[in-house]
Amino acid sequence: MVFTACLGMAQTATPAGPKVSTTNSIPIHYLNDSLPSWLRFTGEERVRAEAYTGGGFHADDSDGYAVNRLRLQMTAGPVSWLRFRFQMQDSRVAGKDLKPYTPPYQDTFDLRIAYVEFGTGEDSPASLRVGRQELNLGEERLVGSSGWSNTARSFDAARLTLRRGRFNLDAFAASPVVLHDGDVGDHVAGNNLHGLYGGIQGVVPDAKIEPYVLWRLNQRQKTETGGIGNLDFTTVGLRWIGKLRGGFDYSFEMAHQQGSLGTDRIRAWAGHWVVGYALGQAMGSRLVSEFNYASGDSNSADGQRHTFDSLFAGAHDKYGLADQVGWKNIMHGRAGIEARPADRWTAASKLGAYWLADPHDAMYNSSGTAVVRKADGSAGRFVGWEFDSLVSYAVSRQFQTGAGYAHLFPGEFLHRTTPGRGYNCFYLMLTAGL
Repeated sequence: MVFTACLGMAQTATPAGPKVSTTNSIPIHYLNDSLPSWLRFTGEERVRAEAYTGGGFHADDSDGYAVNRLRLQMTAGPVSWLRFRFQMQDSRVAGKDLKPYTPPYQDTFDLRIAYVEFGTGEDSPASLRVGRQELNLGEERLVGSSGWSNTARSFDAARLTLRRGRFNLDAFAASPVVLHDGDVGDHVAGNNLHGLYGGIQGVVPDAKIEPYVLWRLNQRQKTETGGIGNLDFTTVGLRWIGKLRGGFDYSFEMAHQQGSLGTDRIRAWAGHWVVGYALGQAMGSRLVSEFNYASGDSNSADGQRHTFDSLFAGAHDKYGLADQVGWKNIMHGRAGIEARPADRWTAASKLGAYWLADPHDAMYNSSGTAVVRKADGSAGRFVGWEFDSLVSYAVSRQFQTGAGYAHLFPGEFLHRTTPGRGYNCFYLMLTAGL
């Protein structure tokens, strides 16, 4: 099982939180009260104890450990059109079996954010942010900071944002920061992501449309035939979210990938579809159902790559709370209920099932890493079922508690490729601002 206690900005897939007190009673606010209005400090502390059973779907694979993450941030805006932001992050782990401790569990005293931004006013038609920063696009299904991870993710990037009425457009050039415990991380030359990400609001009633184009580049990658080549492909996609009459809401995202890795040809696609229904005033409840698909590859040695690449996703609880399955070679259906059973309480419970899109390809986890593969396809498609349940309570604006549990029941594919042990995770958390 996984036991989690968090102090800080934990991220969960619960319904929108309840209204709580906004009294500025935490220590760092006293410091800000003595400073000029253009200079502000913020902070967060997150402590999490974790344990699990059934790792790799083996009976003897379990672990228990604690992770701690401290963030201190300074924001300076001496004039309305200029802002500087710096964030120090110290992430540590204790008691974990796997040593030496490295990211994503430990990265001590790192400069996670350091950028300058021009054109910061809310009515500014354009802004430019240059330096180390987060990139969170849409629901982070393809590009995100992955805040659930103890070390999280940032990019060395330049990002231009244009705004006009109901339209906005982000244009960026970025390289993911590679973390090393004990020093300031750096990006790798040639490992790049460029993109255009748009937003169109109000053209369709009660809806927002987000078209995008992402261009992924990397050097000296291994091809299916064993050679070395450069990665060069684009992801063209669309995210659409909206509300309908009668308490219904919907969202979908679809993406197509095309390009090359050396002599290999890339062609893949993925989709995400959700329908929700609000149950009137019944505890603020919402029924939700979703389906996710990502293409797989039937032959790993023919020079044709059809496995969808989830890029730099922030994938926690996107395809199950246990994070054992990601948006690659998968068909995933999930349904459940989200509710506010009482003031300051939120809860969710969901049941999902997984199948491989192509039985010759691997099962991949939420980080995009192959877990297990049966190349001849004889292990079948059905991966298994997963039950998720979580609850949270907002003590105040600065403090929240929560707990959750997930169990993945192995199906035919996992029984034939692993010992078939069920995977359990449980967490209990507290979040606090400094």
